[in-house]
Amino acid sequence: MKDFAAIDFETANECPSSVCSVGVVVVRDGEVADSFYSLIHPEPEYYQWFCRQVHGLGPEDTEDAPVFPRVWEKIAPRIEGLPLVAHNSRFDEGCLKAVFQVYRMDYPDYKFYDTLAASRRHFRKTLPNHQLQTVAAACGYDLTRHHHALADAEACARIALQLL
Repeated sequence: MKDFAAIDFETANECPSSVCSVGVVVVRDGEVADSFYSLIHPEPEYYQWFCRQVHGLGPEDTEDAPVFPRVWEKIAPRIEGLPLVAHNSRFDEGCLKAVFQVYRMDYPDYKFYDTLAASRRHFRKTLPNHQLQTVAAACGYDLTRHHHALADAEACARIALQLL
């Protein structure tokens, strides 16, 4: 796979629609061609302690951030016609579908590919686990800002270039 967009969401709480940041890395002809990051005002608008511990974001970071439809207006043209790739795509695809539903937006039925599943097929039991940072390291990518949406999307793109 040489043309795709890697995407990663972070959420404010247990609701998949509560996306509070997004990172997108666009790959064309096997090279990173574009990247995008934005904070997002989450819906519903509250932060769980656990989520804050994971990504470090809170209401003070997103109170003035744009709502999802304004952010997606900037992303949609970048990814048009491309399949989407995510590590544990079930999570990110679920977030995307949920937030589209919350804002009553027409979902374009994006095609998702999963680097987690690809890692399990490729590395099998040779890795201690198939978490993003572990797989990234096995693919020669140093993920130093894990759970920052753009850093995770970059790692996912590098994994996808090797495994998909």
